[in-house]
Amino acid sequence: MVEKTGRPAYLQIVDELSEQIRAGSLAPGTALPSIAQLGERFDVSASVVKAAISVLRTQGLVIGQQGKGVFVSAQTPAAAPEAAASDETGEILSQLAQMRESLKDLGDRLAALEAAVFPRPK
Repeated sequence: MVEKTGRPAYLQIVDELSEQIRAGSLAPGTALPSIAQLGERFDVSASVVKAAISVLRTQGLVIGQQGKGVFVSAQTPAAAPEAAASDETGEILSQLAQMRESLKDLGDRLAALEAAVFPRPK
């Protein structure tokens, strides 16, 4: 069942299914349960399940066969090493910090411009 943690439901489904695939409980070539079955299992709508499957396809973990279903990919991508993930996280956090600083600077500049154009009466 999907929990109300603030994380989108489809990503929670992706997390659980990808973990099962990587752990081997969903072996290569195994069919995923139907959209209806997954919807019932996670207590979500079909559109949420479809969004999760779309992410799994993008990650290369599953492949769809028209009229047959969705199957675990025969060649699942290797899990990224933690060090690489940590480096990526550090880079993202650095970029976010730069963006925050730029936004603060723009906010300060906008406030100064507004003060110059629209002086407040004394």
